Amino acid sequence: MSDVADGQLAVAVDVGELAARTRAFVREEVIPHEDRSDGDVTAAGGDELRRQLQADARERGLLAPHASVEYGGLGLSMTGRARVLEAAGSSVFGALAINAAAPDEGNMHLLEQIATGEQREQFLRPLVAGEVRSAFAMTEPAPGAGADPSALRTTAVRVPGGWRIDGQKIYITGADGAGFFIIMARTSGEPGARGGATMFLAPADAKGIVVGRHVPTTDRSMVGGHCEVAFEGLTLPEDAVLGGVDEGFAGAQVRLGPARMTHVMRWLGAAVRAHETAVEYASERRAFGSTLGDLGLAQHLIAENEIEIAATRALLDVACAALDAGSPAAQETSIAKVFGAEAIDRIVDRAAQLCGGMGVSADFPIARIAREVRPFRIYDGPSEVHRFAIAKRAVRQGRARVATRDGVA
Repeated sequence: MSDVADGQLAVAVDVGELAARTRAFVREEVIPHEDRSDGDVTAAGGDELRRQLQADARERGLLAPHASVEYGGLGLSMTGRARVLEAAGSSVFGALAINAAAPDEGNMHLLEQIATGEQREQFLRPLVAGEVRSAFAMTEPAPGAGADPSALRTTAVRVPGGWRIDGQKIYITGADGAGFFIIMARTSGEPGARGGATMFLAPADAKGIVVGRHVPTTDRSMVGGHCEVAFEGLTLPEDAVLGGVDEGFAGAQVRLGPARMTHVMRWLGAAVRAHETAVEYASERRAFGSTLGDLGLAQHLIAENEIEIAATRALLDVACAALDAGSPAAQETSIAKVFGAEAIDRIVDRAAQLCGGMGVSADFPIARIAREVRPFRIYDGPSEVHRFAIAKRAVRQGRARVATRDGVA
């Protein structure tokens, strides 16, 4: 089966075969590093490990399945990459190994969609090849931008020859060691205004970028950490603008929907591994005169996991199909993100419960997977913010139906 994104060069891709090869690669080459380090990417080797694994993935034809063929990827559509990224996600290092981890994966999509040809050559091509990493600098310390991006306080003002950027960011994933930053800064309006943001591309070695401490978080699988970053008189040329001036929020939406879905793909793979580990344990562990898998309460946990894995895949596929059809798919991606993030958390929690002490030990992967997936209910929009948006869209549609009905009457 060939499943290549619209507009990509034609290549024959058997997605099922690619997913199987990805799963084998992760099992043979990636999981041993995860197991030895208990899922701590810094302890496992950080960027050196990333380069090693990505070189292996490149040789196997697995690198960057989501990126365009033109820039060195495999060109899979959203639907096509769903099972491949799920297979990679069976290790918490798996997406990194095939160069499909956040934030790089989302940044590749954004650059493909709105960057100029020169920007793609300078930033996108080396990113797809794994020669550099990237960071997306949006979130700020309170009262700045976070779940509400309109609170953006980092400023960009015109100076002779370009722009000067000043501001503080926090939780910037991959900032330590990144090759470049995509920076969201306010170019007009005041904090709270819905418009007035612009995205900028900045090489990491530009004077005025200060990467600070790694903010300690529960997850440990992201190379480069989640960092504090300051922009102190960062001066960039006019051609550093990504997209259009004052169009940054609209440009970011190009990135958000697909990135949320690829998060679901990756963490679903991790949840499936936790579930399979628990089922195998329950099929062997004896208690109360039988195996755990023969006990009704254990079977209930297993059944609930099977249902939620299937439901997450189904909602993911609906959202991916909408994105592939050219829709912004705001409602579909929000629904899949909320359900997926919460279901994945429950799946892993049930797996831990089934395994008892082993489920919370480093001897099984479940505890480290639980540590990694919990933040997903916050990253890329907290569940509560998505529920608010889902309800607003539904009410807006309801009002439109009422107005149509009353008009007809």
